[in-house]
Amino acid sequence: MIIRPLAAGDRAGWEPLWQGYLEFYQTKLAPEVSDLTFARLTGGREPMGALVADDDGAIIGIAHWLMHRSCWTVGDYCYLQDLFVAQNRRGAGIGGKLIEAVYAEARRRGCSRVYWLTHETNKAAMLLYDRIGDRSGFVQYRKIF
Repeated sequence: MIIRPLAAGDRAGWEPLWQGYLEFYQTKLAPEVSDLTFARLTGGREPMGALVADDDGAIIGIAHWLMHRSCWTVGDYCYLQDLFVAQNRRGAGIGGKLIEAVYAEARRRGCSRVYWLTHETNKAAMLLYDRIGDRSGFVQYRKIF
């Protein structure tokens, strides 16, 4: 298994994992949103991208990230927005390897921080996150338009 950037030809392998991620969070998106997301992740013109766990040509995990400025640091922040591993491949360290690869990408780009959110009920993922990250203590608030 290797971790590599998502490529334009990966849509068929990416799509089931993306849909699985959305289903996990009980969310549906219009097809045109997923189309735009994939184009943004692979187009190279946005401050965002994706990494995949590739097992002999089969995509078994995805990590989407985006970079943004901060008022608190010189280096950008890297937001790990989406992380998902195929259900039949969980528990093998793939999620951790994807996160470590995002860390490496953020370091390469001069970022000062990588951060992410998860739902409070996502206990299995939090076991990993507690080992490889630090809880900030902040609570997220939002207003959806």
